[in-house]
Amino acid sequence: MTTFKSRLQGDLTAAIKQRDELRSATLRMALAAITTEEVAGKAARELSDDEVQKVLAREAKKRREAAEAFEKGGRAESAERERAEGAVLAEYLPQPLTDEELAGLVAEAVAEARSQGAEGPRAMGAVMKIVNPRIAGRAEGGRVAAAVKKALAG
Repeated sequence: MTTFKSRLQGDLTAAIKQRDELRSATLRMALAAITTEEVAGKAARELSDDEVQKVLAREAKKRREAAEAFEKGGRAESAERERAEGAVLAEYLPQPLTDEELAGLVAEAVAEARSQGAEGPRAMGAVMKIVNPRIAGRAEGGRVAAAVKKALAG
């Protein structure tokens, strides 16, 4: 079993013992999502720590989107619950990049892509290939793409 998944299971056990309903429900949901991902496809497999982190990031994004939808629908209590679940999941994710850090990484990638001959708006794909591994789940794809477009336009 991956160390990250076993950490989640250990934290779930602790949350149940402490009778922390929010934390235990959130960790159960996260472990269920991980298990679903493990058995998806033709053969069951064990996820790596990076894959587990991607599943958690996807679940955290779902919580943010659900909170926004509940807020727009006038269901503040449900929105607050989704935000609280997102906060629990955020504890297990890497620290998100600040706008300055993201801009710096994108600028480096743009310079590298230009040195390889990629120019103008068509360089978007080349820059994204360079920058995505460096970001590794610390920023959402849409935010990265917007930063790359801005850097290429400037």
